[in-house]
Amino acid sequence: MNAHEVNFDGLVGPTHNYGGLSYGNVASQSNSQAASNPKEAALQGLGKMKALMEMGFKQGVFAPQERQDVAALRSLGFSGTDAEVIAQAARESMPLLAACSSASSMWTANSCTVSPSADTADGRVHFTAANLNCKFHRSIEHPTTSRVLRAMFADERRFAHHAALPAVGQFGDEGAANHTRFCKGYGDAGVEFFVFGRSAFDARYPAPQRYPARQTLEACQAVARLHGLSAEGVVYAQQNPAVIDQGVFHNDVISVGNGEVLFYHEDAFLETDKVLAELDAKLGKRGGRFQAVRVPRSAVGVEDAVRSYLFNSQLLSRPDGSMLLVVPEECRSNANVWNYLSGLTAGSGPIREVKVFDLKQSMQNGGGPACLRLRVALKEDELTAVNPGVILTPELHATLTAWVEKHYRDRLSEADLADPQLLVECRTALDELTQILKLGAVYPFQLN
Repeated sequence: MNAHEVNFDGLVGPTHNYGGLSYGNVASQSNSQAASNPKEAALQGLGKMKALMEMGFKQGVFAPQERQDVAALRSLGFSGTDAEVIAQAARESMPLLAACSSASSMWTANSCTVSPSADTADGRVHFTAANLNCKFHRSIEHPTTSRVLRAMFADERRFAHHAALPAVGQFGDEGAANHTRFCKGYGDAGVEFFVFGRSAFDARYPAPQRYPARQTLEACQAVARLHGLSAEGVVYAQQNPAVIDQGVFHNDVISVGNGEVLFYHEDAFLETDKVLAELDAKLGKRGGRFQAVRVPRSAVGVEDAVRSYLFNSQLLSRPDGSMLLVVPEECRSNANVWNYLSGLTAGSGPIREVKVFDLKQSMQNGGGPACLRLRVALKEDELTAVNPGVILTPELHATLTAWVEKHYRDRLSEADLADPQLLVECRTALDELTQILKLGAVYPFQLN
């Protein structure tokens, strides 16, 4: 049966702002307190979606969260009407208001982990929402994320949904940003690659010293169990703690995989040779031919990789078997990175083309092309079962563009988060969006 990889890109929400909330994410922290442009951010994201759709890639849309999250503020002791809650939070704890106003759900690579039906014991596509418990502003996302996923993938015969893992440090889970999958074809049984930063219970594994390791080995193992994955189809690898301490907060900032190819930095992993050998052996038993494309530190240093987000790129398969690398404009602006990419595509390797996108609004907040999309491998009957309202078409793109133009501000500063009208604008926009995408009631204000 034919199968496809569908990229579901996060639609940037109306409260997109630079709160500098993500300790360990260099771009997020360095742009803290700068004024953002939510309208431009959403249109840049939609522009990437449209361009890839027109190139023949299947593209979907993932709805943003309701923000400000007044319920979260109430749980922290703020009271009164919604407007009074926001005013009190702005007066007494602006950092909390900023956290509850974050549009970070735009990075849907963190929304969940997905295992295609070819890999799972029950033959269904499995989704586990990420608890994201390392950062408060992201830890409040998973209840709405789960409702949105169920509205998108509702057919219980084909799709299985799991709640987020326990919201404690031992099971810190950042979703698909630390997970990729290798396979001969998207419908074939593959090898799922889980990358962790530390172990919660086994002291033999080292840990970073400066920045937190957000993904644990135990979380990876739990997701694999929930999804019914076999030991023959799973590889676990530890991310190099030294690169986490240099700002590589997720594995998708230092490597990206697709099909039979892993594109990775020389310093990405501990025990690299052992990891590559295991991937090669296990993929070989499933009919694939593993290919590792190593980027040497002599060509691109870790600092260059972090600043350019070279590895936070999309690696996409063309019908002829060659691969396209989708990178942010920052890669072209970095001389070392651009020199490397120019040589890469001129060679005989699997990556034959590089396409550059302007995603500055997302990049300044710490997320590139790979952060913005959730990859879901679907067989034809599964794709047919997806809520058609979230599959991008030229008509839907035009509708969403008009929706953004109508509802989004073109400037947002920290002080603007105290404006109670912003919540009204967000809810009005999202109520209309759920009708456009045919999601039903998924937001707290719609349910309550």
